[in-house]
Amino acid sequence: MVSQRAEKMGERAGLAGFVDSLRFHEASRQGLGLLLLLVCGLFAEAAGESRIYAGFILAISGQIWRIYAAGVIYKNKQLATTGAYSLVRHPLYLGNFVILTGFTIASANWMVALLVLLFFWFYYPAAIKYEDTKLERIFEEEWRQWSAKTPAMIPLRLAWKANADAEWNARQSLLRNGELIISVYLLICALVLLYRAGML
Repeated sequence: MVSQRAEKMGERAGLAGFVDSLRFHEASRQGLGLLLLLVCGLFAEAAGESRIYAGFILAISGQIWRIYAAGVIYKNKQLATTGAYSLVRHPLYLGNFVILTGFTIASANWMVALLVLLFFWFYYPAAIKYEDTKLERIFEEEWRQWSAKTPAMIPLRLAWKANADAEWNARQSLLRNGELIISVYLLICALVLLYRAGML
């Protein structure tokens, strides 16, 4: 069965269509991403405190970034182009990448690292393509002008513009966009990792 996102992007036949249905399935991407964080904890190896702390600092930075970016976005209603969105078009994806990279470093397990790489390679190009297509359809020329000078997920320059689209809103970030629940889940995964690494 082809996902709704795959249908909107143009359904392909046969095996290619089946792969598209997986790559464009948002719930699978989000669920597997969260599961991989727990996998990092469950299969962590004792690799020294400094490596674990370095990974956690990276993961915390990624979540702080997500909390900030999620507090100024009002999906499909207003195009955010300043603050975090002046550096990349998809700052939440960047936050996910930084968080999962941090947990992968802390886990010190090369098999987990391989799984994480495969996860990003399989899901994120499709997710970016879908979101860009949707935003261009909604915001048209405004999106095209902004996207022409703003990279998708990895900042290529530090052309920061202070928030002008919307003021950061804690309720929007932590409750409506779910960052409080995600933060609690990250803490649980971190505790599992520390336990498996013999530090608890």
